[in-house]
Amino acid sequence: MAPLTIAIDGPAAAGKGTLAKRLAAHYALPYLDTGLLYRAVGRRAAERGIDLDDPQATGEVARALDAGEIDEASLRGREAGELASRVAAHPPVRAALVAFQKAFAADPRGAVLDGRDIGTVICPQARVKIFVTASPQVRARRRTEELSAKGRAVDYERILAEVRERDARDAGRLEAPLKPASDAALLDTSEMDIETAFRAACDLVDRALDAERRA
Repeated sequence: MAPLTIAIDGPAAAGKGTLAKRLAAHYALPYLDTGLLYRAVGRRAAERGIDLDDPQATGEVARALDAGEIDEASLRGREAGELASRVAAHPPVRAALVAFQKAFAADPRGAVLDGRDIGTVICPQARVKIFVTASPQVRARRRTEELSAKGRAVDYERILAEVRERDARDAGRLEAPLKPASDAALLDTSEMDIETAFRAACDLVDRALDAERRA
């Protein structure tokens, strides 16, 4: 039987990263937050004064990216997320990082990857695909509370507008737009806390594996 590869997709602040980490630990699988790759490219390009709307220049940054140099803590902020969304629209950036992600997903032990096109582009043959979502209002509230807890002054309405803008940009891009894979299970976390969402995600994985065994 093929290694257990779990593809987790969804928009920002839906909870997919937290779920993916916990699923990786639960099933003892390597984990990759693919959004960090795009954040690292956006941050590095910005630091070097590179035009974020230049596909070729940002593509060169992506091809030179060393995953070992990625500092997760410094890439978690809203600014890095916005930079990532801009560079992710460029085909040269995507080509470089898609190759990296596919190599990671080919791990013979299996893997858990989360992002926005894992089930549709990176791992279309993944044994389990979950599209994690939540309403824009809930996601904006979560992001507002997260930033407030870090002592930052934030405005909910501004965060909500940014969430909707980013959703539109991610869903409307020509290259690998954000959308569920046709065979992905949908998990709406709008009314769930993290424990409830984690149990629901485990149920989806276990049911998929049980279905394979019965087939």
